Amino acid sequence: MSDISDVPFDIGYLGIGTAAWAVAGLKIRAWRRDPSRGLLVVTLTIAAPATAFVVAAPVVYRLIDRIAYLGNLATLLVYLGITGFSACAVVLARMWTPPSERAGSQVWDAATAATWRRVRWPLAVFAVLVPVMIVLFFTGGADNPETPLTFDTTFAKIPGIAIFLVIYQALFGFALIDIGRVCLRHASRLPPGWLRRGIRLIALGGLVACGYVVCKLIAIGAAYARVSGLEWLSTALGPGFATLGSVLITSGFAGPAAAAWTRRRRDYQALRPLWDVVYRADRRLALEAPPSAWTERLAFRDLEWRTARRGLEIRDGQLTLRPWVDPAVVTAAGQVAERAGLEEGDRAALIVAAALRSAVEALNSGIPPRPREDQAPLPGLDTEPAEERAHLVRVACNLYAPLTGEALAVATATG
Repeated sequence: MSDISDVPFDIGYLGIGTAAWAVAGLKIRAWRRDPSRGLLVVTLTIAAPATAFVVAAPVVYRLIDRIAYLGNLATLLVYLGITGFSACAVVLARMWTPPSERAGSQVWDAATAATWRRVRWPLAVFAVLVPVMIVLFFTGGADNPETPLTFDTTFAKIPGIAIFLVIYQALFGFALIDIGRVCLRHASRLPPGWLRRGIRLIALGGLVACGYVVCKLIAIGAAYARVSGLEWLSTALGPGFATLGSVLITSGFAGPAAAAWTRRRRDYQALRPLWDVVYRADRRLALEAPPSAWTERLAFRDLEWRTARRGLEIRDGQLTLRPWVDPAVVTAAGQVAERAGLEEGDRAALIVAAALRSAVEALNSGIPPRPREDQAPLPGLDTEPAEERAHLVRVACNLYAPLTGEALAVATATG
């Protein structure tokens, strides 16, 4: 069982590890939905240190050592987890696709032959040194159980363990500096937004975590030289840098993902009024009845699929209602938009919103549909798929806007 003094460490390490694993879980879900090597490396980059933080919690590492009947095995697992992060981070930094070469929103490439050529030497170094670390650990004679916090300064006097620790810190430091350098360069090429903020947080987290490496190397060197009084660098200040760096890196990965999820949920809910209009016009367009207000508020899963389906049903409804669109309404909406000085996207949305409202009223009033040659062309039907959702959201926002009401009133007055 953990001592009462270990409770803050249990809470801190388990809290950070659990939060990081939650982010990794989201990445795993995204990878299963759209498998790619880049996303897999992102997932491993988060999962490896997340596991290390969980294992580093006193209540967990003592349990591991008791089950394995091997003192300090948990410490080796922690260090291997961080080393795994180092290797993944080096690969990830080199898989980045510059904005000028990016297809759509693609950020990481598919790990082509050129990618592996860029990472073969760093990976070769890790592939050679990790087995060396394991051998040095098991042959070093560090048998007496110690915590990961005190392991370094307790056993750094043993040459084999000292070499093990220096290799670990060197690999970790190299990865932190490399990903910080690369991410800062990438962030400078990105437009303002959550992705750039997230990349900058990752870079900042990597550079902050370098303080852990510096503190540890000083403490290890002092312990090897039998100089006392510097243990606090390894047990207090160093872990502080590592914790802060991990929080920043995890936030950097989580921020853009959370922003994308929020945007999808906002779009899904924003399209509801427009979807209601077309559903009331023809209920055959929808796969299912409208969800209740509470169901709509509690929609947290499969938002991309839900939103895409809602957009397709709206498009089908728009085409169904087109024969009932009054050309006078289209003309009036265009005039109102021009007087209001709306940009092209907002102008198109206002025209479509007014046209759909007039079409629904005409359909409900029993007015016969217009023949194809008399139907008014509506803007936005040829919108690119990447811009279609934004267009439909603008239409939904304009559906009951004052300018839309004004356009309908003008059309009625001139009709």
